[in-house]
Amino acid sequence: MTFGSVRHHVRIGRPAADVWALVGDPARLHEWFPGIDECVVEGTCRKVTLGSGLRLTEEITVADAIRRRFQYRITEAMFTYHRGTIDVLDLDDGTCVVSYATDADPRTMALTIGGGTAAALAELKRQMETTEADV
Repeated sequence: MTFGSVRHHVRIGRPAADVWALVGDPARLHEWFPGIDECVVEGTCRKVTLGSGLRLTEEITVADAIRRRFQYRITEAMFTYHRGTIDVLDLDDGTCVVSYATDADPRTMALTIGGGTAAALAELKRQMETTEADV
């Protein structure tokens, strides 16, 4: 089986702990991922509602606050395989890099989701670097 893989990353001018506080909370995905209207988390199950009304069920497989890694898999039948990985990497200078990777089968789904993850990282950067003076 050959997966499609897409990875995007962004440098954010905020400490990794600050960024992780938002990214590492699975119930807050809709706050920084454009096109997602709602998230409901029950245990390791996250139900996501898209702006189109489509609902996706995800299984949270890793939520590691020490390594600042979050992984999940979409469990819908449209995927033979899916894994999303978000890493928040501390650069030890008050900034961090956030990496968002998607592996999927069918491969074309990685490209579809990858477009959304790039937009999500841009929105995350915008939110994290906006100060009250900018608002």
